[in-house]
Amino acid sequence: MNCIIIDDEEMARVIMSEMISRYSELNLIQEFPNAMQAIKFLNNEEVDLIFLDIHMPDFTGFDFIQSIKNPPKVILVTSDKNFAIEAFEYECIVDYLVKPITEDRFQKAVQKAKSYKKDSKQEEVAAVARDNRNEFYINIDRRLIKIEMASVNIIEAKGDYIHIKTEEKNYIVHSTFKKMEEKLPKDLFLKVHRSFIINTKKIIDIEDNSVLVGKDVIPVSRANRPELMNRLNLL
Repeated sequence: MNCIIIDDEEMARVIMSEMISRYSELNLIQEFPNAMQAIKFLNNEEVDLIFLDIHMPDFTGFDFIQSIKNPPKVILVTSDKNFAIEAFEYECIVDYLVKPITEDRFQKAVQKAKSYKKDSKQEEVAAVARDNRNEFYINIDRRLIKIEMASVNIIEAKGDYIHIKTEEKNYIVHSTFKKMEEKLPKDLFLKVHRSFIINTKKIIDIEDNSVLVGKDVIPVSRANRPELMNRLNLL
């Protein structure tokens, strides 16, 4: 497989080049210190595999993937563990290596690249997508915290932040209300007001233009009330 390296750190490129040289099935044809040079190269040349760093000045590895048509197989190489989930969104990504890379782990990544098939990757991505219906992650002080969908009671918009209330804890997250709404399964959550989304399974009581979810009384707008009533299993 013809391959290239894209990494802004010279020492990282040297180490990766040395590891690649030990495999007869890999043919390193070029190295690049930034994504822009690599894009110009790929406009005229084809490769089978890219070893790609995520964190690079002005242009991340994900930006690079999105900027090229029909990207080849990609093995992400990074010192940051926090992007593994996002990596699954890209069909071309074969593996995710965290620096420092061991010989055993590198060998497994090469084997994945050799046996990679588009259909199997699509199945893997679909499986992850199914799992993501049951949970999501939020970034709190550079930590990724998993939250089970079923544990969420309400989500409230607070300017540039959202307030997530679960059965056990509350979280303030820097995100948009719209982005959060798009990620939630529509069969479980409902926007009942311009500032509130509720878990319809957690409704305790409804009175006039408000709904009791857990210990919180949430306003229900006139426009959203019909949909809320349609969700209820009324006798």
